[in-house]
Amino acid sequence: MLPENINLSKRINKLSPSLTIAISQKARELKAEGKDVLAFSAGEPDFDTPQVIKDAAKKAIDEGFTKYTAVAGIPELLEAIQTKLKKENNLDYNTNEIIVSNGAKQSLFNIFAAILDEGDEVIIPAPYWVTYPELVKYHDGVPVTIETFEDTGFKITPEMLKNAITPKTKALILTTPSNPTGAVYSKSELEALAEVLKDTNILVISDEMYEKLVYGETFYATASISEDMLKRTITVNGLSKSVAMTGWRFGYCASKISELNKAMIKLQSQATSNINSITQKAAIPALLGEVNEDIEMMKKAFEERMNFVYEEFNKIEGLSAAKPTGAFYIFVNHKEIEKDSMKFALELLDKEGVAVVPGIGFGSEGYFRFSFATSMDILAEGIKRIKKFVENYK
Repeated sequence: MLPENINLSKRINKLSPSLTIAISQKARELKAEGKDVLAFSAGEPDFDTPQVIKDAAKKAIDEGFTKYTAVAGIPELLEAIQTKLKKENNLDYNTNEIIVSNGAKQSLFNIFAAILDEGDEVIIPAPYWVTYPELVKYHDGVPVTIETFEDTGFKITPEMLKNAITPKTKALILTTPSNPTGAVYSKSELEALAEVLKDTNILVISDEMYEKLVYGETFYATASISEDMLKRTITVNGLSKSVAMTGWRFGYCASKISELNKAMIKLQSQATSNINSITQKAAIPALLGEVNEDIEMMKKAFEERMNFVYEEFNKIEGLSAAKPTGAFYIFVNHKEIEKDSMKFALELLDKEGVAVVPGIGFGSEGYFRFSFATSMDILAEGIKRIKKFVENYK
């Protein structure tokens, strides 16, 4: 007879559920009950995967490419990533320095599992993607948060970084463009941060998932800033956001640290082994530029929506928002109305049927993240409901 209660591990009890997933699930449940709900909580493009990617997947199925592959990925896929990194980011990697995983989340999981021991500190600028501190805690590390501010574009400065470093610092996480703020680090800003890290053993984990969605700025890969940064940076990327492949589960990391790469492959070989073979074949045309027109179409639509939501939110008395220069989110300040972001988000969902993610999940109280990865009509209706909610808030 099975016990009614079991003692779960201390490690699993450190984890908190993802607020973005929790809010999205709540919105789905309300919709299933027949309620009129508009969800702006998910980090997912509303566009379909480009046809050339689908065709590559169909071809793989038709040709019977359905067996196990090498853990890190098939040779032609690793070569495609290698080509992409060289052509688009001016980064030289050997194919044995690239590992393909089931989305960037698994890449990050592998990295932290391989580098962290109990008490190791990881510097995380806030607002941050909700998963970063959870994975650090799961692997017995200590998240060290640097609070950033709206009036400085939600970016850390060299002085902030210098002040956060201790003898226990193992890594810094940089996200450019940022989820949830849309902030993009300039070349000079990255160079200034790189100067602080010189003569240290600190690793940089650079999450560049939104690199193709940048508006009015130039994207610079962190590892491209200097030879020193190339040696210490683990680049994390994928195709979920740029080419609408969220459900395909494709992410990768690239690193010059051979010992780390071997450790991550060893871990993945015992966890999931290779990612599914069909996605590997489908990713190749996306990486080699065959969907660039689709990317430009999506980017143009996102930029139009970004300008719209930025103007509309800043018209609402009591709300303010910095202009995003990347990704497809806007981070809205509601402190004048309500300082508790969870309370604000839950009441907004209950009273107006609008789902947003509370800022506390990103480490920044008094804000909500609003995704503009949906149609202009839905965006307009959502903001209209939020305006009504704010005007009547008590």
